[in-house]
Amino acid sequence: MSTLVNFKIDGVDCLAEAGIYLVEAAAENGIYIPTLCNIQGVKPRGACRICTVMVNGRPMTACTTPVTMGMEIQNDTPEINDIRKAIIEVLFVEGNHFCPSCEKSGCCELQALAYRFRVMVPRFPFLFPRREVDASNPKIIKDHNRCILCKRCIRAIKTEDGKNIFAYKKRGIELEIIIDPELGGKITDELAQKSVDICPVGALLPREKAYQVPIGRRKYDIEPIGIEDEKK
Repeated sequence: MSTLVNFKIDGVDCLAEAGIYLVEAAAENGIYIPTLCNIQGVKPRGACRICTVMVNGRPMTACTTPVTMGMEIQNDTPEINDIRKAIIEVLFVEGNHFCPSCEKSGCCELQALAYRFRVMVPRFPFLFPRREVDASNPKIIKDHNRCILCKRCIRAIKTEDGKNIFAYKKRGIELEIIIDPELGGKITDELAQKSVDICPVGALLPREKAYQVPIGRRKYDIEPIGIEDEKK
């Protein structure tokens, strides 16, 4: 038996089923809360922090916070949006993101969020790290320069018996995503494509399938990110 609860986002009365996460509850009410690490249907981890909102005066991640009766949520304020913008800027400067040459340009969620939050010149210095492009897998090219360590691939891409194909390697500033050589070598075409599709940036790319969709016809070339939730 479902239990509906009332809550408010930026003063707007909302209604949703008790216990669902705020990101989903907001979307059901036509309100967009940005996120990069969240995947619908997969247990959230709150890794990117872009979905941070104020819940009853306290900062909390909307992807991990269940909705309850009487919640007062602030989502669209100058302070919160500046936090989100700063996170996006950090993700750009700590990697090597050259959007004009990226095959994911126009379909990249990080790029789309940068447009939404009007990121121009980051407030932080660029690090220009030396990172490798791993082309050892027969079906996926992995570009560490674009990886934002969101864990989407680790959490969502598994074999039929539940084994992880992707994993973290090393620590600190050297942390990177790796593909298990044995399991990755046997990855199916369908799972390889799912891996590419689930990556929010251009860190995972399919081999021999570059630039199939022309620039100008790609997802965020047509509509800005978040518009699908705001239309509800």
